Amino acid sequence: MDKGNKTILVTGGCGFIGSNLVRYLLRLRPGWTIVNLDALTYAGNPANLADMEINRRYNFIHGDICDHRRLEKLFKDYSFDGVIHLAAESHVDRSIFGPMKFVRTNVEGTCQLLAASLESWRRNGEPQDFRFLHVSTDEVFGSLGPEGFFRETTAYDPSSPYSASKAAADHFVRAWYRTYGLPTIITNCSNNYGPYQFPEKLIPLIILNAIEGKELPVYGDGGNIRDWLYVEDHCAALLKVLEAGQPGRTYNIGGGAERRNLDVVRQICKLVDRCLGRGRDQDSQCLISFVADRPGHDRRYAIDASLIRSELGWQPENNFESALEKTVKWYIANSDWVTSVRSGEYRNWIKTNYSDRG
Repeated sequence: MDKGNKTILVTGGCGFIGSNLVRYLLRLRPGWTIVNLDALTYAGNPANLADMEINRRYNFIHGDICDHRRLEKLFKDYSFDGVIHLAAESHVDRSIFGPMKFVRTNVEGTCQLLAASLESWRRNGEPQDFRFLHVSTDEVFGSLGPEGFFRETTAYDPSSPYSASKAAADHFVRAWYRTYGLPTIITNCSNNYGPYQFPEKLIPLIILNAIEGKELPVYGDGGNIRDWLYVEDHCAALLKVLEAGQPGRTYNIGGGAERRNLDVVRQICKLVDRCLGRGRDQDSQCLISFVADRPGHDRRYAIDASLIRSELGWQPENNFESALEKTVKWYIANSDWVTSVRSGEYRNWIKTNYSDRG
């Protein structure tokens, strides 16, 4: 795909990764028009892109990827040059309590989007530079032992309804390439962090609780290990894959920053206390509490990102420590945004998911 004038559909663009990606694409590709399709579920917040509404190259469409008629009309109206599919139910704990919603959005929704893309691609003469980029997760691979890495060839072994639904979606994306020839690409990324992340995820949850002097819940013994990827580095990787990735391929995207959850929590405490000028008698680490582990909690994730590095020349530009500090400062500086997303549903969710696990 060349860098000229393009119209790109981003699904789930009001979410955490999606809103960061929309900003990134508008900034890096001045000839592109971005159409953002989002159903605005609990984690989709149009305020994430409120300042983009005056940009003529940005169009927001409120809609559900499971709505075939809506998709059909959208593809006819815009004749997209590419699709970046991020729309998904994405929180493991929510999938444990309500798995069928994940099946509907992550599996059925992906299939509806693939079908609409294929119909449009054929109608437009099967252009060679069209790309359907499906953004997936490393959780489809299951859990690693103390050594080794997830590679593009690692067998799928999902542990939760969330990761199972994403694994199923990945398989359908591959099937549309192999059966129909639709130029699809899959990326499997490690845990993201950064601005605009919904406060149920580990890093923003701990940041906000530490700011407010609330309990800092840590699952199990806190020894679960994740490979952390700063969201802007992820956006850069997605642009690389969209423009230069090979159809039918999968690219793993990792930050190369393995950390135990407990160590991440402790580091956030230090950063919050320092940024707020707190003394030793206000050490936020005293607020750490251990809660019962969640079912099927994978012990370790780690990504081998050598393929995207060697083939497309991508590597993360941010190290974990500096990017985490930027993230902490963003949440401190954007308390109005935090207030706007903390709905009654969010507070009820935190109570259900953590308070009842004591």
